[in-house]
Amino acid sequence: MATSTSLLQAPTSIFSSSSVKAPLSLGKPYPFLVNIKRRRPQCKRIFVLKSAVLDSPPPLPPPADAKSELIPSLKLKLLSIVSGLNRGLSANEDDLQKANAAAKELETVAGPVDLTTDLDKLQGKWKLIYSSAFSSRTLGGSRPGLPTGRLLPVTLGQVFQRIDVVSKDFDNIAEVELGAPWPLPPLEVTATLAHKFELLGSSTIRIIFEKTTVKTRGNLSQLPPLEVPRIPDALRPPSNPGSGEFDITFIDSDTRITRGDRGELRVFVIS
Repeated sequence: MATSTSLLQAPTSIFSSSSVKAPLSLGKPYPFLVNIKRRRPQCKRIFVLKSAVLDSPPPLPPPADAKSELIPSLKLKLLSIVSGLNRGLSANEDDLQKANAAAKELETVAGPVDLTTDLDKLQGKWKLIYSSAFSSRTLGGSRPGLPTGRLLPVTLGQVFQRIDVVSKDFDNIAEVELGAPWPLPPLEVTATLAHKFELLGSSTIRIIFEKTTVKTRGNLSQLPPLEVPRIPDALRPPSNPGSGEFDITFIDSDTRITRGDRGELRVFVIS
């Protein structure tokens, strides 16, 4: 029978330094000690993973590619709305609102225009496909101008803007058909209103009128152009100061939107 002394010493010998070192060096019993050491790194990994999730930054904004993919569809929407309005001459109030809403949607997605470092975007000949001011049925839009219409002697044809960013030339070109007494055919002319332009700020264009040139087309195209003299500034009425300003609210390689100083919305495509 074991003595009381040996019983008391047995448990102590199990946890003594000599009894622990041998199994650990051999990698044998006492799996509970090995398991404890293996679990500690796992606990740390779980803790780090949770903290990373909790401290993660907010999601990034949508990439620029998403905007570039949306712009073509918004352009198509705007062009579809204005394409059947005869440049705005046949637009009613509902048409004006739809065109304005579509233009604002495109302007918002594309963001502000900055031409200070990219003025070359203006270069070229632009064809007017819509003007909200033409719904007033005059060539001047919201400004005084000749009346238009099928039964009236003046019919508006194509309208262009020719811009040269090097020489700062800014020409408004309008093809006009003037009625004539029967049996004479209508007189077809091209009127060119020559301006110089300057950039104000990042997207505002100021134009200064210089002269008007009228050139006949069709059967009378051989006639030389007629230059209309400029009215002296002292005699010019306040409603016709010879200059104007408008903002370019959207522009890319083939489409341009402008908003005039009297609220006129215009849409151009490259010609």
